[in-house]
Amino acid sequence: MRDVTIQNVRVIDLRFPTSRESIGSDAVNKDPDYSAAYCILETDAGVEGHGLTFTLGRGTDLCVSALNYLATFIKGRSLHSLTENMCAFSRTLTDESQFRWLGPEKGVIQLATAALINAVWDLYAKVEGKPLWRLLAEMEPEQIVSAIDFRYIDDALSRDEALEHLRVSRIGMEARIEQLTRDGYQAYTTSAGWFGFSDEKIQRLCREGLAEGWTHFKLKVGGDPVDDLRRGRIVREEIGWQNKLMLDANQKWSVAEAIERTLRFKELDVWWMEEPTSPDDILGHARIRREVAPIRIATGEHAHNRVMFKQMLQAGSIDVCQIDSCRVGGVNENLAIILMAAKFGVPVCPHAGGVGLCEYVQHLSAFDYLRGSMQLENRVIEYVDHLHEHFVHPVRIVRGRYQMPEAPGYSIEVRPESLERYSFPGGRAWQ
Repeated sequence: MRDVTIQNVRVIDLRFPTSRESIGSDAVNKDPDYSAAYCILETDAGVEGHGLTFTLGRGTDLCVSALNYLATFIKGRSLHSLTENMCAFSRTLTDESQFRWLGPEKGVIQLATAALINAVWDLYAKVEGKPLWRLLAEMEPEQIVSAIDFRYIDDALSRDEALEHLRVSRIGMEARIEQLTRDGYQAYTTSAGWFGFSDEKIQRLCREGLAEGWTHFKLKVGGDPVDDLRRGRIVREEIGWQNKLMLDANQKWSVAEAIERTLRFKELDVWWMEEPTSPDDILGHARIRREVAPIRIATGEHAHNRVMFKQMLQAGSIDVCQIDSCRVGGVNENLAIILMAAKFGVPVCPHAGGVGLCEYVQHLSAFDYLRGSMQLENRVIEYVDHLHEHFVHPVRIVRGRYQMPEAPGYSIEVRPESLERYSFPGGRAWQ
């Protein structure tokens, strides 16, 4: 790897007015403006690292402030000094003695940490001339574990266990790469089922989705019980019984209510119920899972860190592990979660949508297949058909399947004209 030095970090408050069309709406977040705290690592070699963390509009400025502070820890650093021990680098951000009090490893600080760490990985992959998924897949086991902080999770997954797993997962990897690049990775669509959409719009989007090759559909629920079931029946009638239907309550219910409301949907042959209650309630999710089976329980997009995922796996709280590329501490922490999920035999189906999350998570799911679970069964990546036109290398979907990115980097670089137009509050879109 040729070395480069990070000379400056630019941070941008980036917001898109998606609330005007109810895009992204659910039972809890009814008027989201898909947004991001976005950073650019400028180097002495001209190559840049890009990273972002996803937000919903108001409050993005808080992430921007945190990101500006954390950026001081990498200005003047060489890329090699960061990547030779990515765990040590991440700890310089998560263990900052006074800033840590505002976390630790959760909330706004964690979101900012993710943006910066993801930008470093983007820069790393670009310098190596590889898409991130291939860079990760081709790493030696020792390199991968050096990026993982095993503190607080070694009772569930030790460093030695991870090393052994990664050595075994190299066997047959080239065949899996060939399959992935040939066939793509199964996706599901949330674009047809936003909370604020009319019945007619849901019907039309389901029909269009079927024509485009989609076989997995997700509907937002959490409103009036009768209305939720009626909308669920509309989707099931449109997509047929041979396709998968998932529901997402976005943390709307208490535990007892989640059980009662989820059981109402049994007639629809639901593949999973997502975020039925507070994302912090690990034991609550375990009870819901026991009492609504065989409907599976999916959650994780709002889990702060690897420790929460460890406890969810240990407690038997989830059937589906929904990692998020920005909620936890970036690529490093997601590697830990993917390997823990593989050990516990729980499929990883990332949360996506938003701004850039689809671009991000395709790389993480590819790593899971190539070096983590080595499985594709019951594994899908969320897809939302919004805002991809703003990216230099947007996701490519063919017949409901992600096509593996080929350009070097983490696929997260936003076009300069979009950065100018949608920067907040001065961009033209906000005038």
